[in-house]
Amino acid sequence: MAGNVRLANEAWEAFFRAQATIAREFAEADHWGDLLPREYGVLYALSTAGRGLRITELGSDVLISQPGMSRLVARLEARGLVEREDDPDDARACRIRLTPAGVEVQRRAGTAHARHVARAMTRALDPGQLEMIRDLSLRLLEAAEHEAATAATPKRTKRNPE
Repeated sequence: MAGNVRLANEAWEAFFRAQATIAREFAEADHWGDLLPREYGVLYALSTAGRGLRITELGSDVLISQPGMSRLVARLEARGLVEREDDPDDARACRIRLTPAGVEVQRRAGTAHARHVARAMTRALDPGQLEMIRDLSLRLLEAAEHEAATAATPKRTKRNPE
């Protein structure tokens, strides 16, 4: 057990430092134009959502709190990159969608960012290693999501028979 704890922590530290170092490199890149990397993250998430996304869905995708996401969307909306539409499934909610200008900005920044990601990931890793990192990362993500869902499910007790 002690060996697993040590190895798990060493793996986490290496994984975390690699991700943080490369993320800093991406943030400092000059291909964002007048976007912040988090703003690009919102535009990217919206580019893959044909019907748009609710604020809470965007926050989950981009890993930003609901209040932070609301402020970020308001800034992007003021710049004409996103728009709000009534949600046809819920009259109390709205969906955020890219405007034509938002589509263009996302494509331009996205193309440059994708090239930068490819350079950063392939400067030390071959295709097999890239597949392994992808697959292992997806397994970690799935396990974390499963554990979060399990923790959110109420436990049956004598007082809570549901």
